[in-house]
Amino acid sequence: MGVAVVTGASTGIGKATAERLARDPGTELVLVARREELLRELAESLPCPATWVACDLTDADAPQRVRDHLEAEHGGALHLLVNNAGAAWRGSFEEGGYANVHRHMELNFDAVVRLTEALLPLLRASAPSAIVNVASTAGRVARARTGSYSASKFALIGWTDALYAEEKAHGVHVGMVLPGFVRTEGFPATELREKAVTRWIVSRPETVAEAIHQCGPGRRAERYVPRPYGIAAALRIVAPSLVRRVLSGGAASSLTTSTAGDGEQRPGSD
Repeated sequence: MGVAVVTGASTGIGKATAERLARDPGTELVLVARREELLRELAESLPCPATWVACDLTDADAPQRVRDHLEAEHGGALHLLVNNAGAAWRGSFEEGGYANVHRHMELNFDAVVRLTEALLPLLRASAPSAIVNVASTAGRVARARTGSYSASKFALIGWTDALYAEEKAHGVHVGMVLPGFVRTEGFPATELREKAVTRWIVSRPETVAEAIHQCGPGRRAERYVPRPYGIAAALRIVAPSLVRRVLSGGAASSLTTSTAGDGEQRPGSD
């Protein structure tokens, strides 16, 4: 497959993605996250060559550090960029205000754009290549107390669609994965998994990793995980009043407030 960068690679979806990509012949991985010890352990466990860059992607020099690493350790080749790092901090707008919106945008959108900008010349030079942005079903349908997170993912989705159109002529495919609830280190989803009626909506990181593979090397446009979440996104367009009523009802409010507390690290965090 070639050289692949995976952000948020130390745990959860990022780790599962690295393990999935490592099974492809010819893969070389660059793992990016904050916790160097976890990156080292993962790199040593993989069946393919793997290096790592321990950094906070919101730091001003982070994109250049990743690019310098690729040029020094992998000859500047880059065939796949998986923008997976991200996080969520729950709270209403009244509680968190602009500050909460800003920190979501800084990590979930700005950091993705900045890293992609730094690495796009390498992706073009290595074409055919691909970018996969890990968005969220929350970027299609927003719920109470997740507005800041949804705003960052709505922005990521819109930018991804435009980037796909712009980079197609340069041989860089741009895919997108939209997970719903995913069982991760910071989001065990215990309550959801204990109830038969909601158990199906919680996915495993490995399932999301397979979708990322399909939208990267497989060059699919986008994938919802699980697939039925796409129905909610479609209903938001054709029946917005219905979706708003459902999501503002008692069951939806309970789901929003009972599954996690403030400061929760969501899919893609490292």
